[in-house]
Amino acid sequence: MGRMFEVRKASMFARYDRMAKQFSRIGKDIVIAVRQGGPDPDNNPALRRCIQNARGVNMPKDKVESAIKRALGKDTSDYEEIMYEGYAPHGVAIIIETATDNPIRTVAKVRAVFNKGNGSLGTSGSVSFQFKKMGVFRLNPEGIAAEELELDLIDYGLEEMGEGTDEDGSEVLIIRVPFDEFGNMQRGLEEKGLEPKSSELEWIPLNLVNLDSEKEEEVLKLIGKMEEEEDVQKVFHNLN
Repeated sequence: MGRMFEVRKASMFARYDRMAKQFSRIGKDIVIAVRQGGPDPDNNPALRRCIQNARGVNMPKDKVESAIKRALGKDTSDYEEIMYEGYAPHGVAIIIETATDNPIRTVAKVRAVFNKGNGSLGTSGSVSFQFKKMGVFRLNPEGIAAEELELDLIDYGLEEMGEGTDEDGSEVLIIRVPFDEFGNMQRGLEEKGLEPKSSELEWIPLNLVNLDSEKEEEVLKLIGKMEEEEDVQKVFHNLN
């Protein structure tokens, strides 16, 4: 087990801006999960995952409960999950996951960010073939016998396990499984009494693009602007 390289986030938010964005993203995830599977986390694995992620970013319990109640209300927006693909400058591939109640507004904003950042919005499938969709779990490594756990989790679909850092710079143990093994791994960690700091479905790049610092800064500026958009949930890229 070695150091695991992560390329998903290139967030340029200040701390409180990032926290507000995280709360907003998880709030939408909760609404979608409740609408699809009901308000009981014991019978709704997607909602259980959202609540775990909320704890991982210290989202207040009252905000979680408010999001669940909002999802049960008649006046709640129905969020549609839409994925966009495109290229930043210098051939860097980007995947954008959104949750929106107005797809026309969202695609216009996503296209505008690409255009202003010298990138281009692509068609469905134009970029995603360069990535692999995987389940990614991040655990606090404290008190975990990593090598023993790695052997135990093979039966639950483990493909990769390694060390990394969270968005706040803290050490985490990263577990990756194929997309269709996400539920198995979630169940396996629950059986072992391990609650992840986060559990997500992420697009992992198959190959990375290397750029000099000036070009890299140009790409990161576009990604940062994309992450700031209200309808954008997650941004994935293949910049090294």
